[in-house]
Amino acid sequence: MSKKIVVITGSPRKNGNSFAMTDAFIKAAKAKGHTVTRFDAAMQKVGGCHACETCFKSGKACSFDDDFNLIAPAIVEADVVVFTMPVYWYSIPAQIKGVIDRIYSLVVGGKDISNKECALIACCEEEDKSVLDGVRVPIERSAALLKWKMVGEVLITGVFNVGNINKTDGVKQAAALAEVL
Repeated sequence: MSKKIVVITGSPRKNGNSFAMTDAFIKAAKAKGHTVTRFDAAMQKVGGCHACETCFKSGKACSFDDDFNLIAPAIVEADVVVFTMPVYWYSIPAQIKGVIDRIYSLVVGGKDISNKECALIACCEEEDKSVLDGVRVPIERSAALLKWKMVGEVLITGVFNVGNINKTDGVKQAAALAEVL
């Protein structure tokens, strides 16, 4: 069965390691017949949540009209949401954090976004896999709160410079993630 997949990236480095894994995932997902919509958060204007609780009062997900209002409808319609990112300072990069925080508007706005599948593709410079916990744990906890099913994670260590991902099986793992959808 074909699924609607939304991929949200969090790296500003277009030729970086997380993008290489993202591209491999998208290619494999499309080859399986899925529809994929990609949002590169670092190349869009998305601010943080203002906690104003006026979600959908203007007819859009957020009263503060930025590019999140382009992303929100895609998330609502998606069967699967995939977050891809590098680890920045042991946490989620600011470039994607605004998108994640603003998903709150869908909840406040009464949108039923439960029963989606969710996946994570992430990488970090250090060799210690626990460094990825700063990304993995918030995504897993957010998915649980939203009643999304985590269907897979690709967590790759030891990559910093562009192309380092090719010295790992990260691209292969990212492509294989499309097989579980």
